[in-house]
Amino acid sequence: MQSQGSKGAGELRYHGGNINAARTLYPDAPEPWIDLSTGINPVPYPVGTTEPSAWSRLPEAADLAALEAAARVVYGARPDAGIVAAPGTQALIQWLPRLFPARRVGVLGFTYQEHATCWREAGAAISTVTALPDLAAFDIGIVVNPNNPDGRMVSPEDLAAVASCLARRGGRLVVDEAFMDLIGRQDSLVPHLPAAGAIVLRSFGKAYGLAGVRLGFAAGSPEDCERLRQAMGPWAVSGPAIDIGRRALADETWRAETATRLHHEAGRLDALLLAAGFDVVGGTPLFRLGRRSGAGEVFGHLCRAGILTRPFQARPDWLRFGIPGAAAEWERLRTALRDHAAGSRNPSPARSAVPVP
Repeated sequence: MQSQGSKGAGELRYHGGNINAARTLYPDAPEPWIDLSTGINPVPYPVGTTEPSAWSRLPEAADLAALEAAARVVYGARPDAGIVAAPGTQALIQWLPRLFPARRVGVLGFTYQEHATCWREAGAAISTVTALPDLAAFDIGIVVNPNNPDGRMVSPEDLAAVASCLARRGGRLVVDEAFMDLIGRQDSLVPHLPAAGAIVLRSFGKAYGLAGVRLGFAAGSPEDCERLRQAMGPWAVSGPAIDIGRRALADETWRAETATRLHHEAGRLDALLLAAGFDVVGGTPLFRLGRRSGAGEVFGHLCRAGILTRPFQARPDWLRFGIPGAAAEWERLRTALRDHAAGSRNPSPARSAVPVP
């Protein structure tokens, strides 16, 4: 029988953000925990006051249309492309296998696991490939761009070419651009839509630091987007999410200032990781991927210090770090990494055993 501790360790390997599982595994860690496991902007968009009627009435179609129009502008979608809002990109990931059934799904890996999980649960055979052109042989191709966790980028022109190959056989290329917002429109596939056979997913919560709002978008052909809209049904996106999302997407000044800040802080985090013995092997402005021997020991040490990072069972030498927020969080991370380095040079035989996923 699987122990409660091993269950918790598995949760930490599979998903970021599971602070409760971390607390269970490391009950003596100091509070509050610092969650660097998710890649979410630590300085959220200032939502201000939400219109009271957004809470008390059903969302109006005109309000939803205004939200989608704001997303169309920000993402650079052409007038002939479709775009549909959803209660988070995870909801879209769950719906796609039901609306576009497939026997064989290819995933450009190593990447975010939810895509493969959802298609596998729908009965598809999943294959991981390392070369983009190989996806043309499948019914459905999956690309996370920029990739999570290493930040690998694929050009929109190359993506459109593979999507065209899939479309000739009735297939689709699903491109997850959850971390694209702070990188640049020139790297997105959205302005190339409606490219035949392409569906692009965009997250709202990550760049805007508002994951709890549960808002995301799909862009593609008008026909594919309408299928998604009909599947989700009326009022899929809440009134407060519509109100907050529309205002945030329209705030170009905040977005530009945030991109500048996070690019700078990503470099600051790189320097911290290099000093701690990591090779920085990739990332985005919202997370950095470090590689070093003994990464699992570093993960456990940071957890004992109340800092949650993201380990990977398939790559035990990797740790992914989100961007710290307040100055106190930067200092706690710097101190914890320094203390681990000191402890590695002077190991203590009396140290208690702590589970490390």
